[in-house]
Amino acid sequence: MADSTAKRWKALLVTDSVSKQEAEEKIGDAAAKAAMVASAKANVSRLRQLETFKHVVAPFDGVVTARETDIGALINAGSGVGPELFRVADKTKLRVYIQVPQTYASVVAPGVLVQLAFAEHPGQVFEAIAVRTAEALDPTARTLLVELEADNAKGELLPGGLTEVHIKLPATSPSVRLPASALLFRAEGLRVATLENNGHAVLHPVTMGRDFGKEVEILTGIEAGQSVILNPPDSLVSDEPVRVAEDKPANVKK
Repeated sequence: MADSTAKRWKALLVTDSVSKQEAEEKIGDAAAKAAMVASAKANVSRLRQLETFKHVVAPFDGVVTARETDIGALINAGSGVGPELFRVADKTKLRVYIQVPQTYASVVAPGVLVQLAFAEHPGQVFEAIAVRTAEALDPTARTLLVELEADNAKGELLPGGLTEVHIKLPATSPSVRLPASALLFRAEGLRVATLENNGHAVLHPVTMGRDFGKEVEILTGIEAGQSVILNPPDSLVSDEPVRVAEDKPANVKK
């Protein structure tokens, strides 16, 4: 009605049958009524959207792993606080997160294949692939966060568990392994004593890599094939003559 009145007043204004002020009042009243109608339509649309909240629809195919509500519980959609209603998991692919030490962070990149071992599946190995990294080291632990993705189409693996990850990486530099008893801890640094052809000892500054318990990895300072002195005395110095002990046969008692 307001729109029809505004149109009639516009037509009458052309022939000066009504005043300009009256015509503008009718036109303004029609615009205000139209705004009220648009507001009411928007409110109806909002109420319809709220009505659809009664139906909880999963955004993807999966399994409900947790339910924090039950039939008859009050769900307040407008509060924005409270526990989650459901937790849904897609088990077809599992994401595994590992922390890689800084020493190997440069060689672990997306596309690297890894093997997963689970306590509940003894003797079985599951394949996974590195899909992305944090591309930055944790300043506290000096480790790189790496995300792995494992195919779980058969549903053998359960999300939320722990796994042992084996990564085969190329050696960044040639290294050797020595018994831990061959190390000499000196004030000037770590040393390893070798026996030269002239029967004298030589102390070599070395850089230690991984510690395997009874053995340690030596990155620099010692090459394969050198004769290393085991259990050297702390007083040993370079160019000191060394006598090689011969193995004696053990006494066998009958």
